[in-house]
Formats: sequence, C-alpha cells, structure tokens
Amino acid sequence: MRGFAALPPAQRELAAAVGSLTRWSRVTSKDARKDALAPARAARQKQWERRADPDGTLSPEELAAAVARLKAAHIRRMAMASARSRAAKSQAQ
Repeated sequence: MRGFAALPPAQRELAAAVGSLTRWSRVTSKDARKDALAPARAARQKQWERRADPDGTLSPEELAAAVARLKAAHIRRMAMASARSRAAKSQAQ
C-alpha cells in the first residue's frame, strides 16, 4: 500500500479531518455549503430509497415513510453501538 491507505487508521482519520476542515474553511456562506453538499445528499437519499424499496413498487408516500423508518432504525443502531462502546470503556477503567 502507498500513500493515504498505508497510514494507520488513527492517522488516516486525522488526515481526513484536516482535509475536510481545510476544504470547508474556504466555503464561507451557509448557502454555498448547502449547494456543495446537495449532490451527496441526493445520492444518500437514493441509497435509502433503494434499501426501502428495491423493486420500486411503493408509492411516494409509502416510500417516504419506509425511508423514515430505516433512518430511525439506523440512528438507534448507532446509539446502541455508542452505548456499548461507552460501557466497555468504563468497565476497562
């Protein structure tokens, strides 16, 4: 491996954070940030929709509700993982 991929995970995370902060430091308006992220938001929304309705058979209302439920489940899974991690760290101390 070479370059960024050769770095240990912690260093990769720091390098990515530096790059992200540097990139966004040049975007000063809220509207510009929103515009810059629009393609990523649209792509992520499509991913949620494909997961909720892989066959494309749901009505727009049903699809929106299914996506909302998937997002809620995702957030709760992340919260559970975070709680487990915090508990493991507190037991280790």
